[in-house]
Amino acid sequence: MPWVVGIRFKPAGKIYYFDSDNQAFDIGGKAIVETVRGIECGTVAIGNREVPEERLVLPLKKVIRKASPADLENYENNQKKEREALDICRKKVAEHNLPMRLIDAEYTFDMGKIIFYFTADGRVDFRELVKDLAGIFKTRIELRQIGVRDEAKMLGGIGSCGQELCCHCFLGEFEPVSIKMAKEQNLSLNPTKISGICGRLMCCLKYESELYENRGNEEAGNGKDSPRNCSDCKGTNS
Repeated sequence: MPWVVGIRFKPAGKIYYFDSDNQAFDIGGKAIVETVRGIECGTVAIGNREVPEERLVLPLKKVIRKASPADLENYENNQKKEREALDICRKKVAEHNLPMRLIDAEYTFDMGKIIFYFTADGRVDFRELVKDLAGIFKTRIELRQIGVRDEAKMLGGIGSCGQELCCHCFLGEFEPVSIKMAKEQNLSLNPTKISGICGRLMCCLKYESELYENRGNEEAGNGKDSPRNCSDCKGTNS
């Protein structure tokens, strides 16, 4: 089994595996890696370990190096430039009167590309906008349309439970959530009570879904039809 290291590029982003190339990495440290988008600086989320090949997307790219002090300085400078780029792009969107809402901007570590994330109700013809931005930033421009769940993940916020959004804190990937999960947990089907700030079903409906599903199977096997008690459910969802 290959020795790998798990890298995240966002605080609660998906973890990608890279060949550690016989380098030792500490969780929370920074590493420079090559991705399909270009050279990136990521955070070590999983330290050196062996992982079965069936869990990996092969061939693995090798980690280029541990981030040096100079790399970290460049990374911080890029983040400042991202905020400036977002302001400039917003002004250009207004000038072109485009029906889109900019959410975030992100430079690759090597400054070879800048990605602008946006939401919109439908398709947007932003070809002229891309030309303007390419002339200003002198690098490759990518505009990526995202959904409302991704918007909430990027921006963050406070859920009905009073805690920071799960997707913004620790959920690396979204999992399918269905109204059936709310029914199984005997929760109110009022959309305002089981929907997150993104307007979609709350991710936390998934957390106890398997428990309730197994409980229902056991009751069916025993020939019982006992109703679930609301006290079993989270008070914030009832």
